[in-house]
Amino acid sequence: MKFDSVTIVGVGLISGSFSLALKDKGLVRNVIGVSRTPESARKALELGLIDEVLPLEEAVKKSDLIYVAIPVDATIPVMAQIMDLVTDKQIVADAGSTKFALCESLAGHPMRSRFVAMHPMWGTEYSGPEAAVRDAFRGRACVICEKEKSAPDAVETMEGLYRDMGMNIVYMDANSHDMHAAYISHIAHITSFALANTVLEKEKEDDAIFELAGGGFESTVRLAKSNPSMWVPIFMQNKEHVLDVLNEHIAQLRKFKSCLEKDNAGYLRELMENANKIKRIIK
Repeated sequence: MKFDSVTIVGVGLISGSFSLALKDKGLVRNVIGVSRTPESARKALELGLIDEVLPLEEAVKKSDLIYVAIPVDATIPVMAQIMDLVTDKQIVADAGSTKFALCESLAGHPMRSRFVAMHPMWGTEYSGPEAAVRDAFRGRACVICEKEKSAPDAVETMEGLYRDMGMNIVYMDANSHDMHAAYISHIAHITSFALANTVLEKEKEDDAIFELAGGGFESTVRLAKSNPSMWVPIFMQNKEHVLDVLNEHIAQLRKFKSCLEKDNAGYLRELMENANKIKRIIK
């Protein structure tokens, strides 16, 4: 399917990469950007991510597809505005890292069927229009939540778009998505933020961190460079699942700490060998 006009609400990493994929594959004639900041809109225009900038209401009325990729706390009120404007000929999709609160907020909306709740499971620690990446989604998973509540043509269109971009489609209910996202994604970010704070607190010499940090440390704290404006709302909106996984993570850390305190090398080795089982899943 080729779109005459697509609106991306938010002109950052995910939406910018999505727009590039549409353009590179010749799937859209015109991309409209809606941005909270003029600087981001200007940069997105310069980079060719979008073709024009319009206010939200005007952009929605001109578009076949409205794609929302903004912080999850802002998504709910913005999505309410969008859904009040769309017709049964348009499609609305989002790319948020949490799904339950958004799906609940739209549950009774008369145009709910035009919305497809999605989460492309890809990202980097960078943000803004300049962070957009070509061919970003290939080989990754895209979750669709509450498929049965979306119109078949809307689901089919979005499935086709993401498959064209090389993604594998996974279906879940919204609560299950948020639980799995807490374990697979959200805890990794919290751990990275916490480790960065630990090192910054204990190692007072910036040069020593820069000169001695190896690949393992760099890969572990990479996510600590992520934008707090995006991640604070994710943690707060998914706090029940995040707290659950955080409690388990703390319990695991206590086991390692206890091994060292008690000179229990045998159990320490057992913990590490058990962790090695992850190699069966992640190569």
